[in-house]
Amino acid sequence: MRPVGSYDALLFLSFGGPEGPDEVRPFLENVVRGRGVPPERLDAVEEHYQHFGGVSPINARNRELIAAIRSRTDLPVYFGNRNWHPMVEDTVAEMARDGVRNALVFATSAYGGYSACRQYDDDIARARAAVGDGAPHLTKLRHFFDHPLFVEANADAVRAALATVPEGARVVFTAHSIPVAADAAAGVPEEGGHRYSRQIAEAARLVAAQVGITDYDVVWQSRSGPPQIAWLEPDVVDHIEALHEKGVEAVVVAPVGFVSDHIEVIWDLDNEAAEKAEELGMAFARAATAGPDPRFADMVVELMAEHLVDAPARSLGGVARAGCTTDGAPCAVTCCEPVRRPTRP
Repeated sequence: MRPVGSYDALLFLSFGGPEGPDEVRPFLENVVRGRGVPPERLDAVEEHYQHFGGVSPINARNRELIAAIRSRTDLPVYFGNRNWHPMVEDTVAEMARDGVRNALVFATSAYGGYSACRQYDDDIARARAAVGDGAPHLTKLRHFFDHPLFVEANADAVRAALATVPEGARVVFTAHSIPVAADAAAGVPEEGGHRYSRQIAEAARLVAAQVGITDYDVVWQSRSGPPQIAWLEPDVVDHIEALHEKGVEAVVVAPVGFVSDHIEVIWDLDNEAAEKAEELGMAFARAATAGPDPRFADMVVELMAEHLVDAPARSLGGVARAGCTTDGAPCAVTCCEPVRRPTRP
């Protein structure tokens, strides 16, 4: 057995998703708790889930990834979510009962920003507080948007999608939109903020370079906020319309901002974006997410090895990354601070 340093487990920490129609509404209420989201907005999102039997693919994809990681490490791997079962508080309690004292945490986001990174720190702190004395110490693994294996998996997915559409297709990278103010607060002030969008742009650049393309687009999807709040733009569906007006006849959409398929990827891309392209007579293909690629599990084990055996940290990009903290501490006090949302009148 190879050496495992001072860590005795891995916590796989994700967003969570419903696995049946009756779970959709309580799951969505967990997602938006404290945000003042109007019920009619939840009604619209709930309808998206019900199109797929009320089941998000994210938990199944996560379990597949956990199985792949378990086959590559001697450490026990635990599964916890922010918004649905298995809830991270319950999982950390289980870890404590099992005698885990120091664990690594892999959060299923490659990027910085409040929702993408610091909120996972909050999850860790909340879970440890719920368990109290005896809670294991939890060290979150770093951002991986520029890890060679993540880039290679995404690049091969883009190549595979390009092979299904006519030559000359436009490659469009997508990521989850966030409020412009939240992106401005992403990272630390001395970096100038915008860590999330800068990391997304860097990941897209690295993937495009491996594919061998220099002309591509980075757009956004899954906006959910009120119209008076500015979010990152353009939206992917609007962008497809703009490409059509420029005479583009084929498009490949690559969700580089996501680790694995879930409802937003399937609804926003496989349904709304694909339907818009079909309506406009454009050839359309959606690249796979990186999570199911065997190299993704290899990457997780490499990230673990940086702590277990002091392995060198591999990266390709030049944009700042962070994310590695212990017991829910932020990278810095001012890093990715949450932006106060306006209250409803």
